[in-house]
Amino acid sequence: MLPMTQGDSELDSLVRKRIRALRVAQGWSLEELADRARFSQSTLSRIENGRRRLALDQLVALARALDTTLDQLVETASDDVVTSPMIDSAHGLMRWPVKGDPGMSVVRQRMTEPPQDHPSRMRAHPGREWLVVLSGTAVLLLGNRRFRVETNQAAEFPTMLPHAIGAEGGPCEILGIFDRDARRGHQRDTPRADSGDHA
Repeated sequence: MLPMTQGDSELDSLVRKRIRALRVAQGWSLEELADRARFSQSTLSRIENGRRRLALDQLVALARALDTTLDQLVETASDDVVTSPMIDSAHGLMRWPVKGDPGMSVVRQRMTEPPQDHPSRMRAHPGREWLVVLSGTAVLLLGNRRFRVETNQAAEFPTMLPHAIGAEGGPCEILGIFDRDARRGHQRDTPRADSGDHA
């Protein structure tokens, strides 16, 4: 059995709620999950309702049946759920680190100029990027192709293709998400936010 302390009782409750929430999200009945985990339905019901102690072997079986890992099943809630952005006023950017995947970051940027399609202004570097247009219309130049990305639309692309982003028909605001390699590629040379290039 898992040892129980005061802190563990909160984790115990969280794990039980998580098991039930994952089961419901899959659309499974108690019986279906019990079959997948090779438990009786009554055992699973008692686990979810807190009437049975959580045993490690049961958690391993439940994690496997729910297509997750034991670590994720017993992960504790972080205290720092809400984070504030780091302001880069020199470039007009707001950046948020993504804790779940070290090295990733999120950047909010306002653009006013169209993208520069001159080869010297287009960038290529390892990594992947995602962008969501919060307002206005963005233009993504990707290699020899041109994409219009409207408000609430998103784009995902490999950054080894030469690329540039800018606005069309007035200012636009975008949220960019960079993996570790893409972030490194952009940190080497960050332009002015309103230049029409990508930051």
